[in-house]
Parts: sequence; C-alpha cells; structure tokens
Amino acid sequence: MKISFKVNGQQKNVDVPGDQPLLWTLRDSLGLKGTKYGCGISQCGACTVRFNGTATRSCVLPTSRVQGAAVDTIEGLSLDGSHPLQRAWEELDVPQCGYCQAGQLMSASALLAATPHPTDAEIDGAMDNLCRCATYNRIRQAIHRAAELKSGAADAAPRPRRLDESRNTP
Repeated sequence: MKISFKVNGQQKNVDVPGDQPLLWTLRDSLGLKGTKYGCGISQCGACTVRFNGTATRSCVLPTSRVQGAAVDTIEGLSLDGSHPLQRAWEELDVPQCGYCQAGQLMSASALLAATPHPTDAEIDGAMDNLCRCATYNRIRQAIHRAAELKSGAADAAPRPRRLDESRNTP
C-alpha cells in the first residue's frame, strides 16, 4: 500500500502493508532507528512518537493510519542535542540505560507543546512511559527545566541539582 505522510517535517512516501506497525515503517523503511521496540503491545512507551502532535505508541499504530498526517520522531527534535528537552535531559543526567529515553522525550515534547509550564500532576498524568531504571523524578525535573529553557528564562547557567534530586525513587 502506498502511503504518504510527513516525518519530521519532510514528505515521505512508502509502500508497505497498511497493517504494518508504524514503528517498523520508521525503522526499516525510513531508517529512523531512534524509535525503539519495547513491548509491542503499547504498554512501555519506548516506541512513542508524536502523531499529529499527540504522543502515540507506534508499535500498534497501523502505517495506513498516518496517510496525510504528520509524525515526529526523536530524530526530529534535534540531531545536535540543542532542543530544550535534550539539554535538560543531559544537564540533569536523566538516562541510565537510556533505552526508554527516546519515547520519554517524545512524550515530554507532546506535553510541553500542549502545556508549556506543566505542574507535577500534569507531568505525572502525561508521562505514562515505563523506565526500568526508575528515573521518574529526574524526568519530571528535566521537563520543568526544559520548560524554563524553552521560555528563555534560564538560558544562562545550568540549574544546580540538589543532592536529594539525584535519587531515582518515585
């Protein structure tokens, strides 16, 4: 099935089975390896992309559903790490094993696009990706920091971490 859609702002055309999960179209047909396979049943969030601006699990989304749509992957944030979320993630040492982080970042980017300065409760409600390393506190802190960076309120120096902020317990 011929399917045409935008990926990271660029028009793409693929010829894949319509029921093929978008995850495999992105990885195998378009060479975008940043979106990860985790569970294959829409539970873990490692495969999260933005589909028309909404955080969506690509492992269960048939490619036929993206006809004419806009899809953003982790590669679309920034290749050089300059996106506020990437800067905040690095500044606060969020990743440990890193496997879930592309999906975490894409969920966070959808959240910040809809809610530029989310509360802890809004972050907790939107961030339903699983992290085996349990970096949830640092993820929450990094989303707040990215909101600061995005608004230009904190471009100068990195925000110092308090000792208790480096713990991974929820």
